[in-house]
Amino acid sequence: MDNDIKKLLAKVKAVEKGEQLDLSSDEDLSIAIMNLISIEEHLFFSGAKTKNSKYYELLSQVREMRKTLLKKIIKNYEGEEWCISKHLLAGCMRLMEVGTKSLTKGNKKEAEELFKMAYSLYSLFWGLNLKLLKTSELIESVEGEPIDDNPRGFMSKLGEVIKKAIDCCRE
Repeated sequence: MDNDIKKLLAKVKAVEKGEQLDLSSDEDLSIAIMNLISIEEHLFFSGAKTKNSKYYELLSQVREMRKTLLKKIIKNYEGEEWCISKHLLAGCMRLMEVGTKSLTKGNKKEAEELFKMAYSLYSLFWGLNLKLLKTSELIESVEGEPIDDNPRGFMSKLGEVIKKAIDCCRE
């Protein structure tokens, strides 16, 4: 696993030596995409609960918008990368929402655990889409490693890399 982390960090250093990444717009776009995925979910449930097909028609329009925007971030993908990326964002959004609800209920420890998991998924999304790792490398790197607080683990290292690569405050 140390070899995988060293390779990942070497890729980031190579990127840093070149043009500095300004991904603040892409980061904002990724959050917008998360919200569009949530809107799709809500429109589905509203359609199912009310049996009003107008919700499904709107869902279709929102889905097309989400696909168009996702193509701005995910330019070259192979195999299941597109779907994996979409589901990483969806999972991240849901964990953030559940974490926020836990925080509101006073369950700070549970909320922090959920937020860490959400950030891990978000980091995986960017790791894949910045081409810092391939799907096959991802599977090999995290095999048998739980998503936890291990500061030396792959997920933690990837999270640190993503923090350095993506700076939402850069204009």
